[in-house]
Amino acid sequence: MAASTRAQVISLYRTMLRESSKFPSYNYRTYALRRVRDAFRANRKVDDPKTVARLMEEGQRTVAVIQRQVSVGKMYETQKMVLE
Repeated sequence: MAASTRAQVISLYRTMLRESSKFPSYNYRTYALRRVRDAFRANRKVDDPKTVARLMEEGQRTVAVIQRQVSVGKMYETQKMVLE
C-alpha cells in the first residue's frame, strides 16, 4: 500500500470513529464503533489497489450514512441511560 493511500485509509478510519462517537444513544454508539473497528481489522491485509479503492469508496458512503443517522438520532433523542 502506498504511503498516500495508507494516510487516506487512516484518515477515513479516524473520521468514521469520530462520526460514530456522535450518536446520542449509547447502544448505537457502541455498536457503530465496534463495527468500524471490526471492518478495518478484517480488511487489514488487503493489498490489491482496486480492492482498496473499492473499500475506500464504500467507507465514504458509510460515513455519509453515519452522519445522516446521527442527525436523525439527535432529532428523536430519548432519556439518557444509566450507563451514560
